[in-house]
Amino acid sequence: MNKKLSKTKLSLKGINKKLHLDVNLERKKSPTRSGFGEGLLEAGKKNKKVVALSADLSDSTKVTLFKKKFPERFIQIGLAEQKLVTLGSGFAAAGKIPFVTSYAVFSPGRCWEQIRTTICYNDQPVKIIGSHSGVSVGPDGATHQALEDIALTRVLPNMTVIVPMDHEQAKKATLAIAKTKHPCYLRLTRNKNIQFTTNKTPFSIGKAQILKNGTDLAIIGAGPIVSEALIAAEVLQMKGINVQVINCHTIKPLDVKTIVNAAKKCGKVMTVEEHQIDGGLGGAICETLSEKYPVPVKRIGMNNQFGESGDGDELLEHFGLTSKNIIKKALKFVKIGK
Repeated sequence: MNKKLSKTKLSLKGINKKLHLDVNLERKKSPTRSGFGEGLLEAGKKNKKVVALSADLSDSTKVTLFKKKFPERFIQIGLAEQKLVTLGSGFAAAGKIPFVTSYAVFSPGRCWEQIRTTICYNDQPVKIIGSHSGVSVGPDGATHQALEDIALTRVLPNMTVIVPMDHEQAKKATLAIAKTKHPCYLRLTRNKNIQFTTNKTPFSIGKAQILKNGTDLAIIGAGPIVSEALIAAEVLQMKGINVQVINCHTIKPLDVKTIVNAAKKCGKVMTVEEHQIDGGLGGAICETLSEKYPVPVKRIGMNNQFGESGDGDELLEHFGLTSKNIIKKALKFVKIGK
């Protein structure tokens, strides 16, 4: 968060009131994985077909709530991610709604071929939950910081890819994918982050959300980093730059209409993500706009590099994934554009 921003409540001129956002910065933070845990428990209460499988990480991936409530519908696979997703496909074929959970670097990372062949090729409605993504995992280090998982999953036919912005949206996304009839990948984070959406904020798979209206620059993000984009937009507004902020929580299917309209309205687009800029959200946006409505695009994310070990917030700052760097890059980008 930008330390120079002394306000505890964002004014955000142009905020989309229809989304019922909470712009108060002084509140308890929560990771998106916790929102998933609550959503899974609720999905289990609503539908007896929901089952959960874990690769020995039920506490870390927040499956514990479901496990305690429905022990007969929880299966501990152990450290065998390839078996995890393959069994998930089998459960789906038998009519169940399986949620398979692990760290993103292991699933989809370690078991991509099994996901491709047993799940996507057969179009089985398995819900793949990849937790602890991005550099904000922190002390676990580069080997456990999944920065390529969006690229791995969005390329697969039949796959839906969702990256929720915060705790509440992760809960809504979990409930939404429980109702789909196709494979889904839900990307979650370990680090605690600001809660901007509320229980009144709508959520629909494939429908991006315009959090703030603007005309000078469109910043499109996915995941908790979207909160940094909102904070950056506040500072840029003070500097005379009117920024549109879009929460593109669904990477696939991409909301092409909203993306193209933003490009037409603002003329310049910036993408922000806690993922490699190649193959992630930035890649998806560039692919779309190059065909539909070419405009200058600036991508902020991990630039062909691995993470490091350290405090999660410090790593975000180190790799330029905070509002401070977004503001710096946006000022230069808009100036060049003009």
